[in-house]
Amino acid sequence: MSNVLPRAAALAAAALLTTTGALMGATQASALPTATPTCRVADLELAVGEPDPAGGSVNYPILFTNTTGKTCALRGYPGVSVTDARHHQIGTSAIRTGEPISTVFLGPDDTVTAVMRTNTRSVAPNCRPKSTYVKVYPPNSGVAEEIRYSLRVCGMFEISPVEASD
Repeated sequence: MSNVLPRAAALAAAALLTTTGALMGATQASALPTATPTCRVADLELAVGEPDPAGGSVNYPILFTNTTGKTCALRGYPGVSVTDARHHQIGTSAIRTGEPISTVFLGPDDTVTAVMRTNTRSVAPNCRPKSTYVKVYPPNSGVAEEIRYSLRVCGMFEISPVEASD
């Protein structure tokens, strides 16, 4: 019985500390500045830039331009696939390159890129039919936009994470 009272007191003290800590944490968290919101599809203009041939492959930059008057952020890999005129996916989606990711901040009218890469037909003759659209999900978005763009995927089909434009 003598063991019960000290144990109950210890439990009560632990509960008080937990509650007090939670209240203090909530106060401290509310005093912190709000985080930069993630860019939504509605905040962005998406486009495919000029192709850049590179030793048996071709790099196609996907441009993400902030069209709002506020800064937003992107972090990670976009989802990318190619679709036909009926909006049906052609083959599998682009695979991630495995490069490290970072958060990029887009001020009003700023542009960042992610790079799609595929082989040239001379290196990988097993090509998919030409696309009518490139379908892009910005990082951390469940909403995609289709960009009208004719692209023939041959062999590999990769996507890099978003990064600040040069």
